[in-house]
Amino acid sequence: MLNVSELSKTFSRNAPKALDEVSFSVEKGEIYGLLGHNGAGKSTALGIMLGMVYPDSGDVSIGNVSIREDRCGALRKVGAIFEAPAFYGYLTGWRNLKVLTAFSGGVEKSRLLEVVEWVGLRDRIHDKVDTYSHGMRQRLALAQAMLPGPEILILDEPTDGLDPEGIVEFRDQLFELRDQFGVTILLSSHLLSEVEQVCDRVAILKGGRRVYEGSSRGLADDGIVIRLETDDFQKALEITETGFGGKKLRDDLLSVPLETDTADVLDTLVKAGVRLKQFVREEQSLERFYMDLSRKKGGEES
Repeated sequence: MLNVSELSKTFSRNAPKALDEVSFSVEKGEIYGLLGHNGAGKSTALGIMLGMVYPDSGDVSIGNVSIREDRCGALRKVGAIFEAPAFYGYLTGWRNLKVLTAFSGGVEKSRLLEVVEWVGLRDRIHDKVDTYSHGMRQRLALAQAMLPGPEILILDEPTDGLDPEGIVEFRDQLFELRDQFGVTILLSSHLLSEVEQVCDRVAILKGGRRVYEGSSRGLADDGIVIRLETDDFQKALEITETGFGGKKLRDDLLSVPLETDTADVLDTLVKAGVRLKQFVREEQSLERFYMDLSRKKGGEES
């Protein structure tokens, strides 16, 4: 549905690259997370996807239509909430939607009513936006993004500032968009626990490079994750590889197949003379995985 291919971007001659040959792909029907600390390149990547930033090299295609070659054709398939939603506070929510959709040719009244009902603003849509809470403004932004009937939604920090009830409600809306309306969703967020609950896969950016693309559960789907502290990690790795089909994940992490009894691994290592200071089976959350990647030096991909 969306393919990002080797995007690179530098904003000034002496500045580091905002993006450095970043690639990832979002399949039709996925909820996909784009993660990274401030300055990692997320906003630059989203800006390129939405035709607002021109890359130095690389391309983005949406539904097999290139942003560089046919910006309007590619963006016809897209709805977006990018950065802080901006509305005319002195106008009603309804009037804001009418004004904003007029730039792209407008939409039928029946479509407006349908989307306003779906986002839960029916009773307040004719009130001025100045009277809206933050959560209501987010609903209005989602309505604006949904009005064209997009095939893919690109959402930049859509739950920023929402209370816990609002976050749960928004999560349910994402599932409904995917499951009932077939909408593909690309979601950028700092709420890692929320991303883990809603996203099928994620890409993690660091210093303008992609350092991970895969399951939103980090390394957990690859098997049982074991953290070792030992003076001879290489020997422990070789024994685990040979006896259990294990593999190295990072300097102090390895994984073994899900059916492995970790007590057998521990017993084998001890009997082979490997001196262990720590042997811990880890429940690998996305938050833990993300923090480990963030502390890791360099830009190696996982």
